Amino acid sequence: QALAERLPLPGQREADATVWRVPLPARAPLPGAAGARSTEQLLEEELHAAVARAEALEADRRNLTHELDETNSGVLALYVQLEERDEQLRRAHGQMLRELEDALRPAPMKVDGLELGIHYAPAGTDAPTGGDLYDWFQLPDGTVHITVVDALGHGLPSTRSALNVTHAVRTLTLEGHPLETVVARTDEILLPYDRELMATVQLARLDPDSGHFTVANGSHPPPLLVSEDGSARFLEVRGRGIGYPLAGSEGLWHDRLAPGDLLVLYTDGLTESRRDPYEGERRLTAAAVRHRHRPTEEIPGALAKEMHTVILHPDDTLALTVRRSR
Repeated sequence: QALAERLPLPGQREADATVWRVPLPARAPLPGAAGARSTEQLLEEELHAAVARAEALEADRRNLTHELDETNSGVLALYVQLEERDEQLRRAHGQMLRELEDALRPAPMKVDGLELGIHYAPAGTDAPTGGDLYDWFQLPDGTVHITVVDALGHGLPSTRSALNVTHAVRTLTLEGHPLETVVARTDEILLPYDRELMATVQLARLDPDSGHFTVANGSHPPPLLVSEDGSARFLEVRGRGIGYPLAGSEGLWHDRLAPGDLLVLYTDGLTESRRDPYEGERRLTAAAVRHRHRPTEEIPGALAKEMHTVILHPDDTLALTVRRSR
């Protein structure tokens, strides 16, 4: 206070006087003063802010979970729809293949005195047929004609080739051409229109009353004759198939089915699944003798099942059985 009394007032200063400016210490806020915030208040505010952020994140999480659930529900519904559509397409595809298979097969034939059986399985699952086809029909004189064809290849292209052969053989047979000329004439008719065609073919003509039958061959595996007493033999006929040099059957095999005898015609897919045709023929003979007393319509399937326990060479397979019942 003494120092303050000695200092001149601003208007009383002399011109040369020295002015001293002394900083005064800031006053600490008094307890309870406005604007003062304690450490507890700051912490509480930070806690409230953190809780608010957590609640906002939780709300975002709930929204995302809801959106994800809706998306998953939509995807699941779409998946169910696709599965239903796929099943419909599978059923439609299966129905189409069955109709195609039925269209390629000849109508079932009932002939007094004869029993017939057939088994067919293509090499692949993407087509109902392959290059193995058969045809049977009864001629005006009562005899029964049977054709077995094995066209080169698999799937629908080979089916077309095999169909051409069966149709040509049927036409020539119904026109009255001798059996020994039909293979060669079929080759002459088809080769100008399909130079790539190659097919083995076997023809059989059978009289249901007498049991006498005749076989012509074009490079095809020989038929197997199984007698009622269990003896069996292959009927070898030399010849060359459609598309081969000098196509045609070199002769005919004449024989007779006695009541109870069984004639087995087939394609090489039945006997060559293990890549050894001679072993396949031995196994086929044993299997045919073993199954000869089964119903005729069951024998082809039984033969195929037994012959295909091991498959090293997948191929179209056809087996056809004829039994004289009286």
